[in-house]
Amino acid sequence: MEYESLLELVKARRSIRRFKPDPVPDEYIDKIIEVARWAPSGYNTQPWDFVIIKDKKLKEILTAFDLHKVVFTGVKNVTSSEERIQMMSHPWQDEDLDYRAAPVFVVLYGDRRFKAGLPDSGKSNPSRTLTLLHSCLACAFVYMELAATSLGLATQWLGGSSKCYGNLKEILGIPEELEPYGMIPLGYPAYKPRPKLLRPKEKMVHVDYCGKADFRTEEEVESFARKTWIWTTATHRRGADKK
Repeated sequence: MEYESLLELVKARRSIRRFKPDPVPDEYIDKIIEVARWAPSGYNTQPWDFVIIKDKKLKEILTAFDLHKVVFTGVKNVTSSEERIQMMSHPWQDEDLDYRAAPVFVVLYGDRRFKAGLPDSGKSNPSRTLTLLHSCLACAFVYMELAATSLGLATQWLGGSSKCYGNLKEILGIPEELEPYGMIPLGYPAYKPRPKLLRPKEKMVHVDYCGKADFRTEEEVESFARKTWIWTTATHRRGADKK
């Protein structure tokens, strides 16, 4: 693959909050999983399992306590999580075209037993082991998203409710050693996303000897946080493209 093609693919990958209910071919799902299987992992332990959910009742379990059903009704200079919560009040304006309409959910599970393949130094530190597990799973997540984008599909990275994942484990008989990492709604996008807001490259790239003055100040961090919050909430509130 040429670099420019890769860059265009990365630029095209976007988090989508509204999906069309159109079915996704099984062939596409298989291709997405195949790409994710090749993601890098610590000591090549490959600590992932993919649970593909199409059943309506199972999907309802996974979305029963989802805070992503709400949107933001106003935008201001947000300084605390409490203020952000106060901004959320109304459900998606179009119930048929939010992420719950996606025909496929892919739940990614991480197997804690992967540490059997780590050196002794990796096994003895639970915090380090968990960090490594999550890093491996994040790689698989990104691979899935890029594969879906290459097929013209949209995705969203969701954490979900621990209670919902617990219910799913019990219903499907998923082993206790497997912990849910996250879920990807998979389907065709119901709208075209806004151009992505990016930090200037010169503000995030540093070479060799550098000091505090080369990095962002607290004011710059807070200023960009406000800008990206406004951009994100405006993007989430967009109506679905029904044309």
